[in-house]
Amino acid sequence: MKIEGLIARIMAGFALAVSVVVGATAAEKVNVGICVSWPGYAMLKVAEEKGLSPDLEYNFTLFEDPIGGHLATAAGQIDVYMCTGDYTPLIAERGTDVVNVAFTNPSYGVDHIIFSPGVTAENIKGQKVAAPQAYIGHLLMGLMLDSINVDVGDVEWVNLNSDEAVGPMMSGDLAAAYLYEPWISKVLANREGAYSAINTGDPAMLKTGIFMDVIYMNKNFVKDRRQVALDVMKARWDSVQYWHDNTEEVNQLLADYLQWPVEDIGFVIGTNGKFFEGGIYMYDFDETARVCGALDGDPPFGLGNGSMVDVVTFINEWWVKLGLMKEIVDSSSAVDCSLVKDLIASGYRQSISAN
Repeated sequence: MKIEGLIARIMAGFALAVSVVVGATAAEKVNVGICVSWPGYAMLKVAEEKGLSPDLEYNFTLFEDPIGGHLATAAGQIDVYMCTGDYTPLIAERGTDVVNVAFTNPSYGVDHIIFSPGVTAENIKGQKVAAPQAYIGHLLMGLMLDSINVDVGDVEWVNLNSDEAVGPMMSGDLAAAYLYEPWISKVLANREGAYSAINTGDPAMLKTGIFMDVIYMNKNFVKDRRQVALDVMKARWDSVQYWHDNTEEVNQLLADYLQWPVEDIGFVIGTNGKFFEGGIYMYDFDETARVCGALDGDPPFGLGNGSMVDVVTFINEWWVKLGLMKEIVDSSSAVDCSLVKDLIASGYRQSISAN
């Protein structure tokens, strides 16, 4: 009996060892790109750290260069890419192997156009305005000018990122600039009379849907490894759920990963597990599905059900106005809601509110 018992224990241990090895080798490797250091782009890090998707092995690349990340995704070096949605019509125009598979969260007031003292709708013509070309700041500046009936050709454009525009704003070289925190506070605190003319939390801006973070995927990844792509999508929203339920813990996790002060994480994604006014608003999966037209009901902030392609087309129209694109293209070629629809068909649902 002792020998038989020993053999049984050895065999059981061998079976366990084999299962561990098989499980380890069976993990699907997924290359994930994060276009800039930003909490909303890092939710899959939560899935990795908290074991929410044990069958997936993530390889994260933090680009700090959105265009570089898009090129890597188009080349198949990145499978899943978290970034802003403003590049989607350019994907359609160029026919690259990339698709926008989901909207994840709109800017909820984190992006502003700041006017220098004394600058108004009546005198801004002919003056210099700064915004980073081919980015959401470019769009926001264009929409701001449109709202005050100033043609985009009636100002002198300067291609500056937010941190680069602070100095010229302080010295008075710019009439207006696209800024986000902490640069907004620095300018407003140190230049008396400077003020915010518009921000992405304004109802009219939210209703456009164009100031949106999204998930891109390589087309071949979606086609050849579809189940893995579905698992990644589910893991991303399972991470949102975990953040909602354990907000303080996850905010610290993201702070550690991105090397941010944890307070700054809260000033972007909030501490209530849903949003921060002046930061971003996190879509739950049901809200994302409604933008895709995969679930009945309206998405937040005045967007229509199934309006994802319409939003991308609107971005396309503005890129034409701003001279970045020459014509309106078929945006549907750069949008793929089929993964969201498959998850809905499988019964996956998620609806979260602020704690």
